[in-house]
Amino acid sequence: MKRRWIAVAALIVVCFTGRAHAQARAGAPPQDDSQVTPVELRRLLDAYSIVQAQEFLKISDEQYARFLPRFKALLDTRRQTLQQHTRVLNVVRRLLMEAQPDEGMLRDALKQLQEIDTRGEADARRAYEAIDQVLDLRQQAKFRVFEEQMERRKLELVAQAQARVRQLNRQNRQEQKLP
Repeated sequence: MKRRWIAVAALIVVCFTGRAHAQARAGAPPQDDSQVTPVELRRLLDAYSIVQAQEFLKISDEQYARFLPRFKALLDTRRQTLQQHTRVLNVVRRLLMEAQPDEGMLRDALKQLQEIDTRGEADARRAYEAIDQVLDLRQQAKFRVFEEQMERRKLELVAQAQARVRQLNRQNRQEQKLP
């Protein structure tokens, strides 16, 4: 368990120092470390989910070695499907902003959305089957509950971060107004 926390801490350090090193090489001034990119945030949340999964499911170290790549594959599948879906949805959005949208292009985009969703569901189903091969029945059930709880927790963390950013922005505006 201690090794996994060290791995999560190392991942966090890599996320923040990697950006600073890239900026230094590019000659850009370093950004405030409180600003986390979406990719870094995804990595942090994935790492958090992975560590929490082992604890919540009471997975042995031997089981964990087989569970980890399968759980990561599920997370990657979901992310890829969402990215593809969002990309095509943005095309639909742009088409709808036109005075006379091309109906053929709209039809093709909607067909693409359906294909992406269908493929994503099938890929997710296969990822779940792979995970279930590693877990016993009770762990499988707990994993479904865990995922729902983790999604709620992620939303809470994002909401807290947004509230903190708003608070810091207010403080900065107030400090700028002071003589």
